[in-house]
Amino acid sequence: MDDELDLELLLTQYFRRKIRKGEYEFYFAHNGIEALQKMLEHPDIDIVLSDINMPEMDGLTLLKKLNDRHNPALKVIMVSAYGEMSNIRTAMNNGAFDFAMKPIDLDDLQVTIDKAISEITFIKQTQKEHGQLVDIKSDLALAAEIQLAILPQDFPPFDDLKDTVDVYASMKPAKDVGGDFYDITRIDDDHIGLTMADVSGKGVPAAMFMAVSHTLLRLAGKKKLKPEEVIIESNNVLAAESFDNMFVTLFYAIMNVRTGEMQYVNAGHNPPYILHKDGTLETLPTSKNICLGVLEDYTYTSDSLTLQKGDCLVTFTDGVTEACSTSNELYGESRLEALLPTLAGQSARSILDNVINAVHAHAEGAEQSDDITMLVAKRLG
Repeated sequence: MDDELDLELLLTQYFRRKIRKGEYEFYFAHNGIEALQKMLEHPDIDIVLSDINMPEMDGLTLLKKLNDRHNPALKVIMVSAYGEMSNIRTAMNNGAFDFAMKPIDLDDLQVTIDKAISEITFIKQTQKEHGQLVDIKSDLALAAEIQLAILPQDFPPFDDLKDTVDVYASMKPAKDVGGDFYDITRIDDDHIGLTMADVSGKGVPAAMFMAVSHTLLRLAGKKKLKPEEVIIESNNVLAAESFDNMFVTLFYAIMNVRTGEMQYVNAGHNPPYILHKDGTLETLPTSKNICLGVLEDYTYTSDSLTLQKGDCLVTFTDGVTEACSTSNELYGESRLEALLPTLAGQSARSILDNVINAVHAHAEGAEQSDDITMLVAKRLG
């Protein structure tokens, strides 16, 4: 943008090779109004070379209007006579990328343009990556919604059993999506399936493996198989596919809601607790089975227990006991074992909420490092 008509000839002659190669494309305007019109016609213009003194609209006013477009990839190089350094300073303070003095040294201008191109390329790449990150964040938010939709969210889960069994569960991922999951399924009139699981790793890979594991267990569970048969069938599929050496620890139980009898398989998971009606706490035996997805054709074994009326099964993932405070102290089993007896007689949700609140209080605002998941099942009658 310059009202000196010979500048057009000078620039096209000097940069003729780059123009022929398609590296540069020039547009010329002779005043500020015409310059803005050119910018509207060609919104992909990257560099503006503008004289400060122009008719109808001077270069400083043009610079302000270009700044109002908030395009960091657009670079403005101001041109002025040596005696107008105050205007040059004003232009630089108002966002001009660089300046050139009249008469223009075209070799120096080439260096300035190259420098501007380098910065423009960097900014555009950054903008592209930012756009990709925004898309990823949006996808992760949708994935989190889908993941939560997979897990039961309505409690009580079975209206006809609300006077027989009280079940509540929750999962809070450490990242946008998590690897923990729980499940509560209806097998028949008298039996429900309860699942608490923790996939190795974090983030998207763990969430994908979680979805696969959840689906396999639910499909196998609908066949009314014994707990060990459900786990064996699911494990064989996971181990055969060998998903990047990922595995899942899991506690799976089938509960007779009428009698309180429960058959279960613990596959490398944290031993759950039985919170008895009288406040005594019992820890189930440590698992003798390996995790799912490690070894195909592994023979899993089951155990059994019976919940008396008022007793609770308390299952959780290690995100509960390994929640870390700002002083790097774990919440630990001892705190959980001290808290649970004080909650005897409360509802499944109240027990779960009190534990989760205690874990958050212990963390003191420290960043959550692992998914926090719990499921509590209480026999009512």
